[in-house]
Amino acid sequence: MSAVSAVSGRIGASGKPLVITGALVLVVMSMVIPIPAALLDVGIALSIATATLILVMASVVTRPTDFQAFPVMLLISLLIRLSLNVSSTRLILTEGHTGPDAAGEVISGFSEFVAGGSLMVGITVFAVISIVNFMVITKGSGRMAEVSARFALDSLPGKQLAIDGDLNSGAITHDEAKRRRLQDQREISFYGSLDGASKFVKGDAVAGLVITAVNFFVGLAVGVVSHGVPISEALATYSQLTIGDGLVSQVPALITSMAAALLLSRGGSTDSTADLLSHQFTQGWHAPALVAMGMGVLGFVPGMPTLVFLAIAGISGWFAWRNATRPP
Repeated sequence: MSAVSAVSGRIGASGKPLVITGALVLVVMSMVIPIPAALLDVGIALSIATATLILVMASVVTRPTDFQAFPVMLLISLLIRLSLNVSSTRLILTEGHTGPDAAGEVISGFSEFVAGGSLMVGITVFAVISIVNFMVITKGSGRMAEVSARFALDSLPGKQLAIDGDLNSGAITHDEAKRRRLQDQREISFYGSLDGASKFVKGDAVAGLVITAVNFFVGLAVGVVSHGVPISEALATYSQLTIGDGLVSQVPALITSMAAALLLSRGGSTDSTADLLSHQFTQGWHAPALVAMGMGVLGFVPGMPTLVFLAIAGISGWFAWRNATRPP
């Protein structure tokens, strides 16, 4: 009985790793095994939820290094998006001739809501989101990760000397010195892993654009040549499917890129994003007072919505008065 209890205890202790590993294996297998449209809807919803969770966690942690699992979560969310892209592409190419709902309700709903039934509107919105994600957020966050990793590595010898000096002078104990060294090692490992993960994010953005082009042109050819769909109907159907698939792929990618940029842009701050912004915006009355004056002037410019600018000026003026009358 003791042997059975020991084995069951080891299985229970390794239950979480087995579940996570099994889930990752299922994600990889979905790239080669066809999945129904209903299951694809569930996967897309989970992808968006995961990206949102990453963004929220990145904004509430007190220090960037407190979110040690961020690079791993970044890669897992990327793997999920790629597997969903492969599955949606398979459905679009094989079932696209049946109608706009061939790849699931989420893709169709995104396309109808964003594009409003217009091909040009959908293409424009998708292009804007893709450009912002690839050229602005992903590129900027990748550069910040690279610089942070380099600075963390370059500052390590100085930090180690400072720890040794404090230890030799008796300012800190051996346990405190050990804790500081471990914290420095974790910081370097975190920024190094994040620097590598940012390269995957950049590649994911490029892959999303290529997959979108494949869905449209190859799907259009398959629908017209293989299934005999009229060219006008095929153009409308496959453009809607392509736009929806591109949006459900780019939106989570945009959210995770924003999370990485938000986490890295805080530098050495030890406050959450909300606390940091609240502290900065409530330091003095001069900035909100100048904003109130500027918005008030713009409100009286001919052609401008006076009520909107005056409302913003009033809110800014209230913040200026509140900061000025707050006791130090």
